[in-house]
Amino acid sequence: MGCGSRSTAGEDRAPVRSVRSGGRLRSRRLKLLVGFLSPLLVSACASYRPVPLPSGPDLAAAPQLKVPARMIQVPALKPQPFNPANGLDMTEVVTLAVVNNPGLRTQRLKAGVAGAELFQAGLLPDPQLSPAFVHPTGGPPPLSNGYSLGLSQDLTALVSRSAARAQARAHAKQINLDILWQEWQVAQRARQLYVRVRSQERLQHILDTQRRLLNDRYRRDRQALKEGNLTLSAVSADLVGLVDAQTRLRRLQRARNKAWHALDGLLGLQPGVEPKLSGSTHLTPFSTAAFKAAIRHLPQRRPDLLALQYGYRSQQQAVRKAILKQFPSLSVGLTGGQDTSEVRSVGIGVTLSLPLFNRNRGHIAIARATRALLRQSYQQRLDQAVNHAHELWRATHIMSGQLKTLRGQLPVLEHTTSAARRSFQQGNMSAGTYISLRSNLLAKRAEAVKLQASLQEAQAALETLLGMTLDTRHLLTSGGSS
Repeated sequence: MGCGSRSTAGEDRAPVRSVRSGGRLRSRRLKLLVGFLSPLLVSACASYRPVPLPSGPDLAAAPQLKVPARMIQVPALKPQPFNPANGLDMTEVVTLAVVNNPGLRTQRLKAGVAGAELFQAGLLPDPQLSPAFVHPTGGPPPLSNGYSLGLSQDLTALVSRSAARAQARAHAKQINLDILWQEWQVAQRARQLYVRVRSQERLQHILDTQRRLLNDRYRRDRQALKEGNLTLSAVSADLVGLVDAQTRLRRLQRARNKAWHALDGLLGLQPGVEPKLSGSTHLTPFSTAAFKAAIRHLPQRRPDLLALQYGYRSQQQAVRKAILKQFPSLSVGLTGGQDTSEVRSVGIGVTLSLPLFNRNRGHIAIARATRALLRQSYQQRLDQAVNHAHELWRATHIMSGQLKTLRGQLPVLEHTTSAARRSFQQGNMSAGTYISLRSNLLAKRAEAVKLQASLQEAQAALETLLGMTLDTRHLLTSGGSS
C-alpha cells in the first residue's frame, strides 16, 4: 500500500514535471521569438545625436558663389561667369543675393520639413504585437504556464491614406513656391539696393561739388563783406545755402551707410564689406500690351499666388480626409495562446467604433471653415496684386514723364552755365552769380539722379510683381525652388 501510495504519488508528480517542462519549453520558444524580433525592431530605430548651435556669425568676408547660377530661378537671371574682382554688375549682385542670403538659406530648410511630412503621410501605422505570459501560483493539478500572442492592425489609415498623401504633396508644392517667392523678393531687393548704392555714389559726387562751390562763394563773400563791398544779409544767405548743402551731404552719408549695410546683409557678407559695383543700372521698360498680358496671366506666374493655390488644394484634401474619417474605425487582429489548463485556442478579433455621437463632425466643420478662409485669402491676395501692379505701373509712367521733362531742361541750364563761366572768366560776371547758376545746375542734376533711381527701383519692383521675365508654369513639375 505504501509502495502503491508512493507509486501513485510518483504518478501524480510525473505529469506535473512533464507539464512544467513543457511550459519551460514553450517559454523558451517565446523568448527565442522575442529575441529574434528584437534586433529587427531595434535596427529600424533612429539614433539620437545632439547638434550644437553655431558659436558665431556665418558671414563671408568677400563675395563668393557656392552653386551655379543655372540652378537659381529668379527673374532676368542667366548663367554667367562670376568674377568679383572685375566688379559686380546687377545680375551678379542678384545671383549672389539669392545664393548667399541667410534668410533664404533658412527658408530652404522648410522644403526638407515638407518632404519629411510627405514621407510621414505615406506611412501606415505599425501592427501591434501583444504577447502575455501567465504563471499559476495555485489550484488543482495539472498546472501549466499560460501564454497568449496577439497581432492586430488598424485599417482606418488605409481609408484616408490617399487623401493624406495628396494633402502632403500639395503642401510640399506650396512650400517650394513660397521659397521661390522669397527668392523673387530677395532678387527685387538686391536690384533696388544695387540701383540705390550706385545712384548714391553719383549723388555724393554732385553734392560734394555743390558744397565746395557754396563754400567758395561764402568765403569770397565774407572777404567782400570785410572790404565793405557786400551786405551782411547777402553773406547770411550764402551761409544758409552752405549749411543746407552740408546737411544734405551728411544725410546722404547716413543713407549710404544704411544702404551698404542692407546690401551686405542681403548678400551674406560681413558688415563693412563694400564690394566693387560695376555695370549699368538701366532696366528696359515693357510695353502696355506686355503689362496687360502679364496681368491676365498673373495667377499662373506669381509664385505666391501659385503657392496659395496649392495651399487651397491641400485644404481640399484635408476636407476630404476629415469626411473619410467620419466612417467607423476598424481594427482587425489575430490571437492565439494557451491557458493554465493547457487549452489552446486561436481566434480573430474586430474592433469597430460606433458613429453615434462624434462622427468627426467637429473636424469636418473646421476643415470646411478653413477652406473658405483660404479661398477668400487667395481672392484678397489676387486683388491686392493687381491693384499694386497698376499703382506701380502708373507711378513708373509719372516718374518717366517727370524725368523726361527734367532731362529736357538740363541742356538749357548747362548751356547757360557754360556761357556764365565764359563771362566770369572774362570778368563780365561776378563769382557769386556764376556759382549760383552752377549750384542750381548741380541741384537739378541731383534731382535727376534721385528721380531716375526711384524710377528704376519701381521698375524692378513691378517686374518682380508681374514675373515679367520668368514663366513659372514649368516650375510646378520641378519643385519650384533652387
